[in-house]
Amino acid sequence: MKKLIYILSILVLCTACEDVIDVDVPDGEPRLVIDASFEFYLDENPVDTEGGVRLTLSAPFFDTEIPTVSDATVFITDLSDNSIINFNETSEPGFYLPENGITIIPQFDIPYELTVIHENETYKATTQLFPTVPIENIEQGDGTLFDGDETEIIVSFTDDGTRDDFYLFDFDFNLLEVSDDRFYQGEFFNFSYFYEDMVAGRDITIKILGIDRQYFNYAGLLIDQSDQDGGGPFQTPPALLRGNIINTTNPDNYPLGYFNLSEANRFEFTVEE
Repeated sequence: MKKLIYILSILVLCTACEDVIDVDVPDGEPRLVIDASFEFYLDENPVDTEGGVRLTLSAPFFDTEIPTVSDATVFITDLSDNSIINFNETSEPGFYLPENGITIIPQFDIPYELTVIHENETYKATTQLFPTVPIENIEQGDGTLFDGDETEIIVSFTDDGTRDDFYLFDFDFNLLEVSDDRFYQGEFFNFSYFYEDMVAGRDITIKILGIDRQYFNYAGLLIDQSDQDGGGPFQTPPALLRGNIINTTNPDNYPLGYFNLSEANRFEFTVEE
């Protein structure tokens, strides 16, 4: 698909880093990559859950094949009561989901710990469920950019003024952006997103996910590194970014990737031709 581009009006999308995040140049040694991202649609009945734990090994940037990891032990612990949900590998190599089809529905303000055991080393990360707000409306505008044939989509939502929010927006087609509410705390906001082409007449799904400051910084760096021209920024970033997962057995052999739990809201829309 031809590269899709965007521009935002009114809404200021901030990707400035306030936390220190290590950036390492690949040294050729493979590292475990743990992509453990979950979306919870709490406003839907029944509650829908998307995501899982994907395990791969880092590879040289220009390699076309990404090695998967199929011999790991994976589980999530609810640290409020130490209950455990075990994960099994699915028919898709390297992708793990809760065993016996169990649906995870985490609670707010409770810590959850991810554990991955691979080749006698243990990797852990702790996070909690971060809230979001609903998308109130999406409409198609008639604005354009440089070429004059872009498609404008206007997204509207109201920020929760009782907390500091960080958001990850998913504009479908693996197009992502991050934003924080420092400039629209507690206010109604709308902004424009421009697709270059290839969306006329198509059904699209736009999502808003709640995240924390650290994931906001991490995702912002990955998005900046990526041209988002297929595959998404979390597939093969040009530099190695350390997330919130640590190797408790051998800290020097740190993993890549992130453990994230997001409340999410989505809005389906058909683009006019």
